[in-house]
Amino acid sequence: MPSPVIDQLRQRIERLEAPRRRRDALAFGLDAIDRVLPDGGLAFGALHEVAGGGTGAVHGAAAALFTAGVAARTGGKVLWCLTRPDLFAPAVAQAGLSSSRVIYVECGDDKTVLACFEEGLRHKGLGAVVAEVARLSMTASRRLQLAAESSGTIGIAIRRWRRQAADFGQPTAAVTRWRVTALPSEALPVPGIRRARWQLELIRCRAGESADFVVEACDAKGRIALPAELVDRPVAAEARLATA
Repeated sequence: MPSPVIDQLRQRIERLEAPRRRRDALAFGLDAIDRVLPDGGLAFGALHEVAGGGTGAVHGAAAALFTAGVAARTGGKVLWCLTRPDLFAPAVAQAGLSSSRVIYVECGDDKTVLACFEEGLRHKGLGAVVAEVARLSMTASRRLQLAAESSGTIGIAIRRWRRQAADFGQPTAAVTRWRVTALPSEALPVPGIRRARWQLELIRCRAGESADFVVEACDAKGRIALPAELVDRPVAAEARLATA
């Protein structure tokens, strides 16, 4: 007669070998990005991690605006937990996230931020929950991932440091990990301000591969875009080879 332990092991193996179920996801609307994400976008009911490409304020702002654009494209209120009240609401609104949709929770330290983050993720009525934290341990991230799974809400941890944190290279339970670096905008033929550009790096993706993209920053609806000269880059490359 088979042992109960053997039966349990067989069931676990069957679950691991079963085809992966595609989760609901928030698509970017850009095939170049969505096709490298296993769910066709940022998975709902999951923890995602975003950081600036350096310790400077410009890169940190780019990470926050990228996050605001993602949150803007969800439905419902957005809970934003932080320790430093330096988020510029008009810039967040320009990235598509109206101040009327955001509930700001100012905390005294990272421990309190993580507690509020987890509690918010367990609430099923929010469109997204965002938290700005310096450190994120595997244990804490697992709790956040489980909380997100229980509600189906997107959770985004923005990593913020005054100096580069030593633990950013350490693994977490986040489904995706992104790094956003500010790039020079395209020059205009006349004096003026062009749409900001970012280098968007997908440096970790569960069940997927790393990738990087040059994109234009979020518009008033939270959508990023590919620069015009990069949209048809493979086609343009083929045309150059044909005429060489």
